[in-house]
Amino acid sequence: MGGALITLLSELRARVLCIDVDDRAEKFMRSNELQSNIIPLTFDINDTARVPEFTKELVSQFGCPDGLVNLAFGSTSEKLEDLTDSDFDRINHTGLTATFIMAREVGFHMLKRKSGSIVLFSSMYGMVSPNEEVYQHPMTKNPIEYGVSKAGIIQMTKYLAVHWAKSGVRVNCVSPGPFPNPNVQKDFPDFLSRLAEKSPMGRIGKASEIAGPVVFLLSDLASYITGHNMVVDGGWTVW
Repeated sequence: MGGALITLLSELRARVLCIDVDDRAEKFMRSNELQSNIIPLTFDINDTARVPEFTKELVSQFGCPDGLVNLAFGSTSEKLEDLTDSDFDRINHTGLTATFIMAREVGFHMLKRKSGSIVLFSSMYGMVSPNEEVYQHPMTKNPIEYGVSKAGIIQMTKYLAVHWAKSGVRVNCVSPGPFPNPNVQKDFPDFLSRLAEKSPMGRIGKASEIAGPVVFLLSDLASYITGHNMVVDGGWTVW
């Protein structure tokens, strides 16, 4: 989904700082032959102590961003019975703590300019529980720590949106529905069919179908929208 978003922003000629771990951003840019308006950077959001300094360096070099999109997430893929307390804390450090610190630091710079749009990423599993009939062997259902962190993102969005509402900084989030990664789609066709059957639209989502809603929330077309959880799930959470 992040790749589809970067590709769309590149086509729209937006200047984007694409940040990921282990040089993944640069590899993605090269493999997709993106234009020079996409600037790849390496940073681990889990290093929360460095986030303020890192953000300050970027603002100094590139200026205050018009928008921030944070797709960071964590998951252990462990069963409930096997999940340790350290695993739970580690995943929620990424999904909640690190996400909060990054949003707050970028938000501070946006406040000085009195404008900006922040888009966080939740999930349908931040609102509903996984359906066990869909996750038949060998698939395992989405783990509890993932859903907990995504539910927290929705509340974080609302809190920050109200906190900064009069300062010109908008905060929204997107909750994708069934968007399995390409490897899952290739290797587990039966699972894919069960996902499609659960969706009122009768199919899974395409990565490009996330990019449009995110760009909308980033843009001035959404200038009176803040604190909103935009659900992009083909109607999954409706029934």
